Amino acid sequence: MKKEFLLQNFNNIDDLPLKNRVVMAPMTRSRADNKGNVPTNDLQGLYYEQRASAGLIITEGSQVSKEAVGYINTPGIYSKEQVEGWKKVTKRVHDKGGKIFIQLWHVGRISHPDFHNGELPLAPSAINANETVYTPEGEKETVTPKEMTKEDIKRTISDFKNAAQNAVDAGFDGVEIHSSNGYLFHQFFNKTSNKRTDEYGGSIENRARFFFEVLDAVKEVLHEQKIGARFNPSLNGIFGMEMDEETIPTFEYIIKKLNDYNLAYIHLSEPFNDVSDVKFAVQNIAEHFRPLYHGTLMINAGFDEASGNKVIEEGNADLVAFGKLYISNPDLVERFERNQELADWNQETFYTPGPKGYTDYPKLEVNKLENS
Repeated sequence: MKKEFLLQNFNNIDDLPLKNRVVMAPMTRSRADNKGNVPTNDLQGLYYEQRASAGLIITEGSQVSKEAVGYINTPGIYSKEQVEGWKKVTKRVHDKGGKIFIQLWHVGRISHPDFHNGELPLAPSAINANETVYTPEGEKETVTPKEMTKEDIKRTISDFKNAAQNAVDAGFDGVEIHSSNGYLFHQFFNKTSNKRTDEYGGSIENRARFFFEVLDAVKEVLHEQKIGARFNPSLNGIFGMEMDEETIPTFEYIIKKLNDYNLAYIHLSEPFNDVSDVKFAVQNIAEHFRPLYHGTLMINAGFDEASGNKVIEEGNADLVAFGKLYISNPDLVERFERNQELADWNQETFYTPGPKGYTDYPKLEVNKLENS
């Protein structure tokens, strides 16, 4: 298998040439275990700096407001302290020649009153996801959320716009809107979680409206070429998401409409689980959506070097995002370049505090390799 596809540079993002097509995917790591959920230089700064040889880093999901949180110890991008913390992170990545976007996140109903001083989490409709979440008081069942009022929607749009401005102030190269994986935007897209009868529910166009209103607000503070968006069209049976006859047509509508914008990229996920028996699912996401989108397409979920090269060679993606491989291989690009063995990750330390399983994975000893 040819290696040069992943490792060649990519210049289709205005003013942001990428030195390769390898992207570090956004991954929740739960290391902002301080009162303000502030990223720190010693942890997040080092973690992302270690991975700066990626063509592009996309940070872990970072909540746009206190209302947006649903996981313990996840960083935010709504307070001055968080902005100052992220400044240290972006500087370390830039000093190593890297590029970094922040993922803007609102979990919607995948939360719990424990995070909100007893108040209900927000969602498009008052429908329980019937999932479990881990709160500061331990694992608990989700509750029936509060259906968002028009005022809630307007405030949340403003939260995303403010978060995007904070990202600019923190030195990020761009932002990714997390419209995927069963979280708030996805809850609006899906008919099983969105039973609204106003302009944000019912038709495909209405269920996509909130996302596009947020996108339009974000591009008031950021050039479109500094904005990405992530989608997971065939998510099924996770976080209360169930597919129906309108699920894929909804994403087809969204992806086609995004051709009217000039985004940095769209970021699609292949199915997270086996959907071969799911009547309405698409099993090959990149292949299905590539003809519908004329801009830069990023794909992720389950790729390795060979399959990443293959999807680019076949013309079904421009960039490939790697998740777990980047946890245990901070120098993933260098390992691809040198055809070196990849290290295994320790799943038990994915979400635990501190440096163990976070910043302590070793890089290759390049000097020894070159002299051997």
